[in-house]
Amino acid sequence: MTSLRRTAITIASCGFAVLIGSAAHAASFDCAKASTPDEIAICANPQLSNLDVQMATLYSVRMQLPMLMGARGAAQDEQRTWLATRTQCGANVACLQAAYASRIQQFNQTITAAMQDYCVKVGIC
Repeated sequence: MTSLRRTAITIASCGFAVLIGSAAHAASFDCAKASTPDEIAICANPQLSNLDVQMATLYSVRMQLPMLMGARGAAQDEQRTWLATRTQCGANVACLQAAYASRIQQFNQTITAAMQDYCVKVGIC
């Protein structure tokens, strides 16, 4: 199985995991260890918790996409920067929702572009 095909299967599987994970109302991290205001707010709010799971799943998918040398580190740096932005929201639910919406949109665009590229490369679209 080619690397791109495995990536496509992984992305499809993770998309399904987002749907399953969303129903669980559980953050992507251990809420028993939540210590910052943003983490506590996420654990206390099912909608934020669902957004956190969705974002974490999309991040995992993003990291499975083939990348040029150096891009993996850049993607990890972007995520650390985003987490710092999330932390600045504190317990402000509206701020956290906006931060998640923006990050999820970024991941969706990146993944969609990668899948389109894959589709063209294998000649199925």
